[in-house]
Amino acid sequence: MKPPWGLAVNRWGKGGPGKRVPLPEANAALNPPGRQPGVLRIIFPRMDLHEAIHTRRSIKQFTSRPVSRGEIERFLDAAIQAPNHRMTQPWRFYVLGPEARRKYGEALGARKAKKVEDPEAARAVAEKVAAQEAGLPAMIAVTQTVDQNPEIREEDYAAIMMAVQNLLLAAHAEGLGTHVRSGAVMDDPRARAAVGVPEGERIVALIQLGEPAAAPEKKARRRAADVTTWVP
Repeated sequence: MKPPWGLAVNRWGKGGPGKRVPLPEANAALNPPGRQPGVLRIIFPRMDLHEAIHTRRSIKQFTSRPVSRGEIERFLDAAIQAPNHRMTQPWRFYVLGPEARRKYGEALGARKAKKVEDPEAARAVAEKVAAQEAGLPAMIAVTQTVDQNPEIREEDYAAIMMAVQNLLLAAHAEGLGTHVRSGAVMDDPRARAAVGVPEGERIVALIQLGEPAAAPEKKARRRAADVTTWVP
């Protein structure tokens, strides 16, 4: 997969943009050996929207590089620009730290362990899942405020998933990877407690976030023409 490109400038934006280099190479320049204090470089990636859409992948392996609060806030600001009928703004975001991630991992691990007959193996599965979730660079739980009107609930869910896509593309444009998780665990009381979701909200997605350690190849998809009907 072609790496995204970025522009390197100094910390205060003086001297104009630096040379155009692949983002992984540019990120390596953030903390070169012997760097003097205060000479930090910041990377401002530039990626065409269509390129971002077509090159985004679900990332399941991350490096140990932390994701900053500033980065997450930029991605969330992009998320809430999604189309939203009636402007209900039904999205809520919970940025989970290591303790909350582990608690969520314990809930997920317990569910996976139920599928393992051997007790020792089941305990190992539960602990492995909990450790994996705790060790992620970042995780964001996305919830929906639940409206009593079923029509509004459906519209709100659609808006939230558009917000999720915005977040994924914003992260990808800055060289970070994401993996969206969903499923029955979202309704598990232990998972809800780990996230801190109050009554009147439901978890609709958990987004793992970090610098990709590896990226999968593009999977084959049906052509848009194969699933499109032009109605006269």
